[in-house]
Amino acid sequence: MALKLKSEKECRYDILSLGEVMIRLDPGDDRIHTARHFKVWEGGGEYNVARGLKRCFGKRAAVVTAVADNPVGRLLEDLMYQGGVSLEYVKWLPFDGIGRDVRVGLNFTEKGFGVRAAKGCSDRGHSAASQLKKGDIDWDSIFGKDGVRWFHTGGIFAALSETTPDAVVEAVKTAKKYGTIVSYDLNYRPSLWKSIGGKVKAQQVNRSIATYIDVMMGNEEDFTACLGLDVAGLDKHISKIDPGNFKKMILEAVKQFPNFQAVATTLRNAKTAGINDWGAILYVDGNFHEALLRENLEIYDRVGGGDSFASGLIYGLMEGRSGDEAVNYGAAHGALAMTTPGDTTTASLEEVEKVMAGGTARVDR
Repeated sequence: MALKLKSEKECRYDILSLGEVMIRLDPGDDRIHTARHFKVWEGGGEYNVARGLKRCFGKRAAVVTAVADNPVGRLLEDLMYQGGVSLEYVKWLPFDGIGRDVRVGLNFTEKGFGVRAAKGCSDRGHSAASQLKKGDIDWDSIFGKDGVRWFHTGGIFAALSETTPDAVVEAVKTAKKYGTIVSYDLNYRPSLWKSIGGKVKAQQVNRSIATYIDVMMGNEEDFTACLGLDVAGLDKHISKIDPGNFKKMILEAVKQFPNFQAVATTLRNAKTAGINDWGAILYVDGNFHEALLRENLEIYDRVGGGDSFASGLIYGLMEGRSGDEAVNYGAAHGALAMTTPGDTTTASLEEVEKVMAGGTARVDR
């Protein structure tokens, strides 16, 4: 049974995401602590999914977030305009003059090389989005009046403060009331949870949200860290990935959360910062579907690969494609996104489908 989406005619947007959008400061080939120049991007786990569905797959997309109303916030706005995602649901908060009460979150990210892993350093305390709480957004108007076919949020936003989990629950419950499909990316980030209870808190929050989710996503470690679902045979460094053990974990997830209509996980073995094995599994309609495993995939910038997987997967499911096609849209889009700098995709649907069809990297003239 395919996912039952609302019709395009009755909805203003195909995809709506809830989450924080930050300014990413990229030192290029330098380290964060030695750089003297940074390139500016926008990015955020949940936002990246909506942006990918807009820019690569041509879907009508919007984001719900909050931004400090100052020049830095307006820089972020300008970057988001380039992404093409509607900002009509952005909540602008007055700036206090110093950032003591509200500010724009920053994310410093350096690319890894060889044995040196990529590294992210968040600077997002007191950000506008982290202060969103239940009652701040008129979800009945968004889902009931305007109409949304698919709603996406995730564990990064849920980890930002004591209030954001309640904001997520309010949003997903209202989305489901109006027949909107809801997806969630667990996106476990130890740095976000460590000051508010670590894995214990992460599991408490994510398990409470999971009961409302239609399509659950994560990577190799997310389901264990966020939902307490162990994967047999997985070592500390996630160097040996057995798809069979992940399938057993997914079956346990569906058993514990029968509301899941689909479950997907990416599979990444990082041999070096620039060479990864990259694959994915989708469980839908009682069957497993594996994406083509890309061994020794060359990585330029791995950040955002999982978000691009999610947007490709959602596109496939939204279009009613088979499980095999949907998971391969996700895996191919994620692979392409990791060939360029920044959090967000620069790929086109034509490029994704070329990679899916086995196209090579020969010059295209």
